[in-house]
Amino acid sequence: MAFVTASDPNNSDLARRGRSISIAGWLILLLSAGSALLPVVSRNNGALIIGALLVLAGIVEIFAGSLRHQTRKLAMLAGAVTTLAGLLFATEPGTHFLSTLTIIAAWLFLRSLILFFATALERGSVRRWSAYSGTMDLLLAMTMLVGLSIASLVVTLFGATPPLIASFSWVLALSFVVNGLLLLEVASCARQNEDV
Repeated sequence: MAFVTASDPNNSDLARRGRSISIAGWLILLLSAGSALLPVVSRNNGALIIGALLVLAGIVEIFAGSLRHQTRKLAMLAGAVTTLAGLLFATEPGTHFLSTLTIIAAWLFLRSLILFFATALERGSVRRWSAYSGTMDLLLAMTMLVGLSIASLVVTLFGATPPLIASFSWVLALSFVVNGLLLLEVASCARQNEDV
C-alpha cells in the first residue's frame, strides 16, 4: 500500500513547472542561435527579424515567469519589457535607426534593473544566475551607449547598414544565452524540489 504525503502534489507541481521552464530556457537558447546567425541569413529586413526575435523571447520569458513563485511579477515584467522592445524595434522605420539603438540600450538597461531587483528576493544559484543575467544586460547596455556616438555617425553618413544590424544580433545573442541559462538553472532548482 503506497502512502501519499501532503508534499507529493507540490513536488509534482515543481517538477512540472521545472520541465516547462526548462523548455522555455532551451527556446531562448535557440532564439540566441537564430540571432547570432542573422547576419549570415538575411541582410534585408534585419530590424524586423530582430524585433520578432525579441517579441518571441519576451513571450517565452513571460510564460516562464508565470510559473515562478518567488519573483513571478518581476520575471514576467522582464518578459514584458522584452516584448515591448521587440514591438518598438520591429515597427520603427529603418531610416530612424538611431531610435532603435536607444530602444535596445533602454531594453537592456531596464532588464538589468528588473533582474537586480529580483536578486534581492531570490536565493542560492537562481540569485547568482539572475545577477549574471542582469550584469550581462547592463554591460551590453553600456556598450551600446558607448557605441551610440559611433553608430549615429554611421547612420548619418550611410543609413541603417548591415554591420549595425549584425551588431544588434550579437548583442541579442549574448543576452539571450545568459537568460536561457538562467531559466535552465531555475528549472533545475524546481526539479530538485526547491520553490522558485
